[in-house]
Amino acid sequence: MIDLHSHILPQMDDGSRSVDESLQMLAALAAQGVTDVAATPHFYASENSPERFLARRRHAWQRLAPHLTASLPAVHLGAEVLFFEGIAGYDKLTQLCLTGTDTLLLEMPFRPWSRRMYDELRELTARRDVTVLLAHMERYLPYVEEADWQRMARSGVLLQSNADFFRSFSTRRKALRLLREGWIRVLGTDCHNMTSRAPHMDEAVRRIARSLGEDAVLRLEAQAAALLLAREAAP
Repeated sequence: MIDLHSHILPQMDDGSRSVDESLQMLAALAAQGVTDVAATPHFYASENSPERFLARRRHAWQRLAPHLTASLPAVHLGAEVLFFEGIAGYDKLTQLCLTGTDTLLLEMPFRPWSRRMYDELRELTARRDVTVLLAHMERYLPYVEEADWQRMARSGVLLQSNADFFRSFSTRRKALRLLREGWIRVLGTDCHNMTSRAPHMDEAVRRIARSLGEDAVLRLEAQAAALLLAREAAP
């Protein structure tokens, strides 16, 4: 499996606090069958420029990289970009896509979205140099009407769900329905640590395979690979 949403880089955000913790998280992902993981630390335009963010990310990566082995998932660098006013026209946005791709992991506010937010999201989706992947779509369901997010998905916004959406007794029925209907395109663990927000990709995959069949798991993996690998630039 491919994990397109994680916070495994040490001391970048509210995720991993050390190289050791990052390695523990990567080992857990490997044990769960994850072969590739996108490291997507939070990017807040109000606090960082892309240049400063990328310099910090490079430093975190340089601390972690010497400790990686072939037994651990391959790490792909990216960002989880919080929506900000003017994002659709921001000329440095492609610097925050997953390295070598046009995939942008976008986080929206956890509150009702204004009409301007919807308009700007449509403008962002229309850009030819960015593919919008909406992070942890299930977390917006209390704030966004189903017809609205379905309209966004039909217009080109891809929906990522966290693995935990499929684990919880209170949410897994809805998660399976949204996956069965084709709305959820890829999974991520959104792991931050090894305690309160540890990776649980294996449990989600087992639940999906048991309820919807192995083909549903294979489709998720193929869709993630298309975003992460098929568009990867030549070295």
